[in-house]
Amino acid sequence: MLRFRSFRTRLLALILALVGLVQLAAIGIVATVHRRDARREIMWELDVAARQFRQEIARGNDFTARSARALSSDHAFKQTFASTDDAATLRSALESFKLRAQFDVVAGLALDGHILAETRAGPAADAVYRPLVAAADASAQLLATGYGMIDGELYALTAVPMRAPDVIAWFVLGHRLDRAFLLGLRETSGVEITLRQGGRTLATTVDQPDELFLSNTQTLPLADGGAAEIVLQYSWDEKLAPARRLERLLALVGGGSLLLAALCAVAVARSVSRPVRALAAHTAHVARGDYARRITLARDDELGQLAAAFNRMSEGLAERDRIRDLLDKNVSPEVAAQLLRDGGALGGEEREVTVLFADLRDFTAMSERLPPRELLALLNRYLDRMSAALEREGGVIDKFIGDAIMALFGAPLDQADAADRALHAALALQTALAGLNEELAAEGRPTLAIGVGINTARVVAGNMGSHRRLNYSVLGDGVNVAARLEALTRHPEYAATILASAATLRAARDRYATRALGEITVKGRKEPVGVHAVLGLAPAPPPATAQS
Repeated sequence: MLRFRSFRTRLLALILALVGLVQLAAIGIVATVHRRDARREIMWELDVAARQFRQEIARGNDFTARSARALSSDHAFKQTFASTDDAATLRSALESFKLRAQFDVVAGLALDGHILAETRAGPAADAVYRPLVAAADASAQLLATGYGMIDGELYALTAVPMRAPDVIAWFVLGHRLDRAFLLGLRETSGVEITLRQGGRTLATTVDQPDELFLSNTQTLPLADGGAAEIVLQYSWDEKLAPARRLERLLALVGGGSLLLAALCAVAVARSVSRPVRALAAHTAHVARGDYARRITLARDDELGQLAAAFNRMSEGLAERDRIRDLLDKNVSPEVAAQLLRDGGALGGEEREVTVLFADLRDFTAMSERLPPRELLALLNRYLDRMSAALEREGGVIDKFIGDAIMALFGAPLDQADAADRALHAALALQTALAGLNEELAAEGRPTLAIGVGINTARVVAGNMGSHRRLNYSVLGDGVNVAARLEALTRHPEYAATILASAATLRAARDRYATRALGEITVKGRKEPVGVHAVLGLAPAPPPATAQS
């Protein structure tokens, strides 16, 4: 099965196939109708020719009968037949009558049927004449007509009596049915004619025997009991010649139509495929995120409407990306993805998360010393470094609270190692801050210090706020504990930058170097919390040695 990858090729093939099929069907229908009508007309004309042949023979027989009666009423002729038996004298009289009446053969027969004289030489044809005379003698009109083969040629014969006043003899007069006779009949009938007898052609008007004919065969009974045939023929090629000229003309017109259809199909396919390719190319740009590009098709049809729809889609996608970009800058990418996915429905779910609070120390005093613009620039510089460190560990920044950062691990996406991620992130914050402080010291600016509190607990996580303004966050006692632990880092007696709850260390899978601070009652909570200062990752244990 042929497959076309190009739309233009498929459209061209479809149009050409349709036009070609229509043209072939039209030519086929015309050819079928022409051949059916030609066959019907030929058979009708052959029937007419058969009637004309019978009428022509009937007229010849009638003429023969009248001529014979005129001969039998001729007194001198009757006297000749009545007064002598001399064959030469009788033959001379018959020859004179033959020339005068323009017959091809004339014969006189006695009442007993033997030949008295005839105008032809050669073997006697009494086997032909006698049956015909017998038929005439038996008829009421004393007249008989028929056909006979004489000297290998076919004759139309008529037998009539000679009266004086009684019948004293019989005459047989005949016309030869030869090619000259057939040619004359062809002039009046318009068909070809062939006479056959015993499989042998006696005479014909056909000049090209290999030509295709439709024929109508008539049987001619012979006087001696045999039969001959007259075959009326009409040339099939001659009859179809005008139709074939018309069919050739239709074929030429069809070929021209096919060529014109091909040109039109190419033009139509090009007018469709070009904008489609342009739309496909535009789609590729959109797929790469190039929403600023626009496609222009100067047309008002469906393709033009589709191009306008593509441009509106690009504008919508650009607007969506602007919104998402703003959303990503205000909330974490994970929270932005959840808001876009869930549609910002209010509500939440209970889940275990690890909450991390990081806060600058002595930020209030720093705010008094620095101008607002420098303070904002420094704060943004600090928050950028801290955010990057948190996000590398998979943390989701819930919010910035002035100089403080609240980050979540295990929400909105589940993280089996949320506690370890939070502890690694806290250590990464220390490292990132150390690098920033080196830059600040080189610039002659004051260095910064932070405190980090970490707690793991079950909380409610989800979209909070109003229908007009949402914030993805977590609520619960565990959040307050993390915030209180961060606040404890300001107390010099604990001498710690990172404080983590015992719940976080229990949930962690890695080993950490810690210092236990005991059970501490934090502000706003009655039950004490087990607190540990996190110093770093614990060194790997030495490999076990085999004991002897």
